[in-house]
Amino acid sequence: MRYATGTILTATALALAAPAEAQTTTLRIQNHQSPESTSGGVIADFVENVEAMSDGEIDIEMFYSASVVGSVETFDAAASGILDCDMTNGSYQTGKNPAFQFVADTMGGYDTPLQYQAWVNEGGGREQINALYNPQGMTFIGAAIGGQESLNSTRPLRGPDDLVDFKFRSPPGMQTEIFAKLGASPIVMDFTEIFTALETGIIDGADASSLAVNVGLGIYDIAKHTTYPGFHSMSSDHLACRTDVWEAMPEAHRAIISTAHKAMAMDLMMRTLVENGEAVRDLPEQGVTLYDWSAEDRAAFRAAAQESWAEWAEKTPETAEIVQSHRDFIQRIGLSE
Repeated sequence: MRYATGTILTATALALAAPAEAQTTTLRIQNHQSPESTSGGVIADFVENVEAMSDGEIDIEMFYSASVVGSVETFDAAASGILDCDMTNGSYQTGKNPAFQFVADTMGGYDTPLQYQAWVNEGGGREQINALYNPQGMTFIGAAIGGQESLNSTRPLRGPDDLVDFKFRSPPGMQTEIFAKLGASPIVMDFTEIFTALETGIIDGADASSLAVNVGLGIYDIAKHTTYPGFHSMSSDHLACRTDVWEAMPEAHRAIISTAHKAMAMDLMMRTLVENGEAVRDLPEQGVTLYDWSAEDRAAFRAAAQESWAEWAEKTPETAEIVQSHRDFIQRIGLSE
């Protein structure tokens, strides 16, 4: 059978011009933040940005406030296929390996969130974290950290002496040991249970989040005492996805999600800085007392934290490696001699 040359060229041109069918990605992600909080707000922006940048090819169903499974169960729910990604906190996984503590919060290590992000992105942190996550079937995408957290309390927190017999919500992990050494009574409970526990008097206070997030949660409606600037904790939430889901995405989709998450992390730092400042201005008018611990009191906490670093480094080879990675980077950027 013969075809006119023009017919062949026209058919070829049409075939080349026909757009390839776009590949779509659908993700179910859970976080442990309330939609009204500072972190919840930047997460909502992240979802919108990903969907806009991908022209709708990436669709994210985001679950807030641990609404599908408990916060501590989110990582496993993603790894097992109930969810696709986890946007909670690595400290919930210390039962798997103590090294997860140093993914989430070094407790007395870095002074600013940017320093921690530099460790993740420039200091080998990403590789250290994925050495933990990959064997669990998960891939670490990025970290999000607003700034130093503030303890809140229904009683004064003027210094270490006020920590004696202080019953407060604590995340699991090394923090409970540090505060117990200082005489406190940390109680591990889900992030979503804090408000009710404060209201009913089960706890005297909570290690929840930054001053700004605590305001968003309404904690200072009950707890009229808080530490600021923070000194004890600077906890980083993560975005981690099931490895087979992540690797099945088109490279462009992975780039969009990674880039949007880095933008989200920067937005969280900036928004926390601004909202913390506004809270410092407004909270005293609402009857809240802010406590700025002295250099000596902060040193007492840091000493207890560094003691725990050394103890945790002996727990597993992975913990020793990630602790040494932090120590090397802290020295590299001039935070220690």
